[in-house]
Amino acid sequence: MLYAILCYNNEDVVWSQTKEEDAAVMGRLIAVQDELVKTGKMGPSLRLLPTTSAMTLRKDADPPLVIDGPFAETKEQLLGVFVIEVADLDEALEVSRRLAAVNPGGAYELRPLAAYFPDARTA
Repeated sequence: MLYAILCYNNEDVVWSQTKEEDAAVMGRLIAVQDELVKTGKMGPSLRLLPTTSAMTLRKDADPPLVIDGPFAETKEQLLGVFVIEVADLDEALEVSRRLAAVNPGGAYELRPLAAYFPDARTA
């Protein structure tokens, strides 16, 4: 089963890290990801740029309205996405625990994925 692990954290804290601090966190995450790649469980992972680079399309307006920034004002922002393929929710939780152990702060939200449109570039 495919799961998305959505990585939330306070982007002010994350983006204010020194290059060395960021490299250390990313290095620890890559070590976990490398283990998951070896077992065939790791799909793509994406790091989102800060919400200051985001745009939102509000489709409830006529015509649809484009505004700067994210839709929600929250303490923690969605900063990245991991896609994993595991047997069940228990295994997805275990992967999330491993990622959380090496990445300070924030939260991980798990969502089962349904195939919508595969990446045609890899076909």
